[in-house]
Amino acid sequence: MNFKVTNCNVYKNRRFSSETVSVKHGSFSAFDTEAEKVFSFPDCVIFPGFIDAHVHLREPGFSYKETIHSGTKACAAGGYTEVCSMPNLKPVPDSEEHLQEQLDIIQKDAVIGVHPFGSITVGQLGESLSDLDGMAENCIGFSDDGKGVQDEEMMRQAMLKAKQLGKIISAHCEVNELLHGGYIHDGEYCKAHGHKGICSESEWKMIERDLRLAKETGCKYHVCHISTKESVDLIRKAKAAGVDVTCETGPHYLVLCDKDLQEEGRFKMNPPLRSEEDKKALIEGILDGTIDMIATDHAPHSAEEKSKGLAGSMMGITGIETAFPIMYTHFVKTGLITLEKLMDLLHNNAKMRFGIGTDIEENAPADFTVFDLNQEFTIDSKNFVSMGKATPFDGWEVYGKCLLTVKNGNIVWEAER
Repeated sequence: MNFKVTNCNVYKNRRFSSETVSVKHGSFSAFDTEAEKVFSFPDCVIFPGFIDAHVHLREPGFSYKETIHSGTKACAAGGYTEVCSMPNLKPVPDSEEHLQEQLDIIQKDAVIGVHPFGSITVGQLGESLSDLDGMAENCIGFSDDGKGVQDEEMMRQAMLKAKQLGKIISAHCEVNELLHGGYIHDGEYCKAHGHKGICSESEWKMIERDLRLAKETGCKYHVCHISTKESVDLIRKAKAAGVDVTCETGPHYLVLCDKDLQEEGRFKMNPPLRSEEDKKALIEGILDGTIDMIATDHAPHSAEEKSKGLAGSMMGITGIETAFPIMYTHFVKTGLITLEKLMDLLHNNAKMRFGIGTDIEENAPADFTVFDLNQEFTIDSKNFVSMGKATPFDGWEVYGKCLLTVKNGNIVWEAER
């Protein structure tokens, strides 16, 4: 697959015409015929707009952390044109009425495509099923992300209903009774610094249960942010057995482990950074195709909420603007994977699984992003478009700068050059 494109014209209000896109050589130029302005991107690469199956946009209910406008603008700055938003909101989208509150804001303020998940259970409390029938037409699938569905029969019924509705279950897998108040991985750093740990079993034990239920019900099942070697192994075996399962992991789990922890809230997320052995297993899962996609779990919080160290800070980091450069620098430039493989992880597999996004082709919506792969820069959270600034990658030197993102022919992000 060739990702490099030339001869893409801009006209009327800086709109791109996808009908003029053709694949050729290695530079990209665009012409605004009204303003007689030339957008020239020599030696740059144009990609289909990235797709993230797991972001938190915080509206309605928590707009002091992020808004749909700021969040989708940050997504565009990272090269994303489609994202799936998680339901830990206020109100929780557990009914048609509550979901509509979010849809109204998306319609008004989003600069890219946003596809919300409806919650599996009412209020994400795990006590009764949400109105899955009522939400099905307007949501991408169902998730209680941030909380695992503890009751097995509840999850079975959710899967059966999702199967009937042709929807996917996207599961945050966590057994509450195994958490014991933990907040980082129960590993070497935890023990050495007197913290409370989260064991790996709290994740993989629920994945094991859900895979059994997915096989039983025939439901489309997707596992959020896997972080342990056992999770990779279980999903690998389930795929071989014919279970309809896909999964994701985040860039931070692939380039960091608990040895990299610092006593700062920007290193705290759920699931936590695991061991070096877990990180190696995740990389192997990327290489052999067990892990289908990279999802950022973009989870912005206020500066105050992330200022209380590992013990007191809220779980979650900002990740949408750093995903591509981190993956490109540490996986493509090092030769671990090809650029084509990275596009499978950031676009193709999510497009296939969730049915959203487009490819770069004639007579299709012009959704794409332009990157300068040769541009090296320092990640500086102060420059993030997102309202959330907490990232473990602050100060990292990376390659791959997003210069332009276009959604439905409209420029939604343009970097200063």
